[in-house]
Amino acid sequence: MKRTRLAALLLLLTFGIHTTLLQAQDTIRIACIGNSVTYGYGHRNPARTSYPTQLSALLGPGYEVRNFGHSGATLLRRGHRPYMQQQAYHDAIAFAPDKAIIHLGLNDTDPRNWPNYRDEFIPDYLALIDSLRKANPRVEVYVCRMTPIFHGHARFQSGTRDWHAQIQHAIEEVVHLSGAHLIDLHEPLYHRPDLFADALHPNPEGAAIIAHTVYSALTGDHGGLSLPAIYTPHMVIQRHKPFLLHGTANAGSKITARLGKEKQRTTAAEDGHWEVSFKPLEASYEPLTLTVTDGDTTLTLTDLLVGEVWLCSGQSNMVFMLRQSTEAKQHITAAATKPIRIYDMRPRVYTNAVAWDSASLAALNRLEHYLPTQWQVLDEQNAAQFSAIAYHFGAVLADSLDIPIGLICNAVGGAPIESFTDRHTLEFHPTLVDILTDWRRNDRIQPWVRSRGGQNIQLSTNPLQRHPYEPCYLYESGIHPIASYPLRGVIWYQGESNAHNVELFETQFPALVSSWRRAWNDDTLPFHFVQLSSIARPSWPHFRDVQRRLAEELPHCEMAVSSDHGDSLDVHPRHKRPIGERLARIALHHDYGYNALTPSGPAIRSAHAEGHTLVLTFDHAEGMTSADGAALRTFEIAGDHGLYYPADKVVVKGNTIRLQSKQVKHPTRSRYGWQPFTRANLVNSDGLPASTFEVSAGKE
Repeated sequence: MKRTRLAALLLLLTFGIHTTLLQAQDTIRIACIGNSVTYGYGHRNPARTSYPTQLSALLGPGYEVRNFGHSGATLLRRGHRPYMQQQAYHDAIAFAPDKAIIHLGLNDTDPRNWPNYRDEFIPDYLALIDSLRKANPRVEVYVCRMTPIFHGHARFQSGTRDWHAQIQHAIEEVVHLSGAHLIDLHEPLYHRPDLFADALHPNPEGAAIIAHTVYSALTGDHGGLSLPAIYTPHMVIQRHKPFLLHGTANAGSKITARLGKEKQRTTAAEDGHWEVSFKPLEASYEPLTLTVTDGDTTLTLTDLLVGEVWLCSGQSNMVFMLRQSTEAKQHITAAATKPIRIYDMRPRVYTNAVAWDSASLAALNRLEHYLPTQWQVLDEQNAAQFSAIAYHFGAVLADSLDIPIGLICNAVGGAPIESFTDRHTLEFHPTLVDILTDWRRNDRIQPWVRSRGGQNIQLSTNPLQRHPYEPCYLYESGIHPIASYPLRGVIWYQGESNAHNVELFETQFPALVSSWRRAWNDDTLPFHFVQLSSIARPSWPHFRDVQRRLAEELPHCEMAVSSDHGDSLDVHPRHKRPIGERLARIALHHDYGYNALTPSGPAIRSAHAEGHTLVLTFDHAEGMTSADGAALRTFEIAGDHGLYYPADKVVVKGNTIRLQSKQVKHPTRSRYGWQPFTRANLVNSDGLPASTFEVSAGKE
């Protein structure tokens, strides 16, 4: 009897040991190898909030996740604190992980490291990977593109910015040479500087983003099939361009997309991203259906048209609604007859003179400035709330081209140009990089912009609180999410919030245009804009002239004049129809081949002196006259001394205007409409006004 009990006990004990061994063998060991970001530096309790701890919670039972982060560690073995000489490294090797997540390189941006030993970075990284494979030949290695280092870092401009970018490229080469998997920790965090109190270390919320990114890489779970928000029923597809459709799905998912009769297939990559391209289509009123499936989920978008798509952006004069404009009722009624679809990105909170509540502030930090929306068929109700300029622009295109028109609007009242420019452009621009620093106290940013921003976020306790006026913010929340959606071009009305610094804007505007053209991978993307109107603000004559010159210098950029419809006291003139229609004339002439259609009013080409007379030569000058039947006014001339006097003799002759003044014997320069609120009246036979300008003899 005793022997039977003993045998049974031994059997149970043996079974228990065997079960424990099986459980140990079934547990997947994950080593998180890295520096202070892995460790959780700056967290009150890294043991609870570091990314490895949060990753462990996401993975659940069956995984043993350990944190082998060491603050200050370098990947370089001759760096100032080599990871492979730290106890954390030896512990990771002893752990013999089944999967290793390596996030190193940030500390190698130190001037003691990368400048001296950059040629050793790739060999040293490969040596680290080899040592892990020796500890466990079956280990799966995941190499991470580094988390961002932001402009607030003390060494950002002195080398860290550039060395960080170079190390990212070296990491990609390591992945190629080693056959490791790549995890991108840069992209998910690059638009969230608010999560980096010291510009280097993510807080617990940032660590959660890292944990979710690593979790998806390990499991292939990217949340299933999804499309960017801009792909919805009723959307307009840009004609004559490949239709790029992209989204996310679980890694390895087989994606089938059908647009009309065309079918495309692809496979979701390890990072969950997938993309297909449909052949260019002709414009059509015949509705199409788009279906996308991964075998488990099917997304169906109906009533899609093919036509022309334009992005309409800027600040409050582009926001200005059709119902607020002159003759609003007439145009609202007509709107329902137009083949126009709109994607109206309206803000969650307006930048009025109020303090925002905590829920709004938190949403802004998550880049949720724009409310969810979808493509809509234009009708009287939504047209009334839509941008007046965008509507009139689209209405002329629809009538002239007789095809569907899609208009995307994401303008924001009061927004400065720097908020629409992407972070990388500003970070690497020799002049503009400083605009990123402490934006609410940065005198490169207009005082009104800083003041209103401070008023809106005054209730926030977060020193890194985001705001739509912050540099990069509107790009990150409103442009980045729609970038790559095929467009014909952009119309832009902005500048009131940058008119304080004309010289800076002269650099900012080309940077913005380049930024957006890179986002759409189109170096010739048309970018047509509105020149500021007339108002009693002293810097505006100079600002308008800079805009005029930029339109001449930048390819595929044209300018619509609005000074003849200004208001001396109101920055929001109500006459929007002429401005939208002028933008449409520009597009029809330059982008749609309507060569016989005059694109603008008289445009100054050159000036030269003939004795006491200064002769101005114009383009688009046929039938030059005054708009009101009165004498031409606001022309001034000056000699080398630079003192301007009104021209007392103004004679139109063909495509020239001849100017004289009794007070200027040897004229060398001229200006026109050089008043903040101008009553300049020069037009051509199409009734289109000339831009205000300043010109010197012998120079265009």
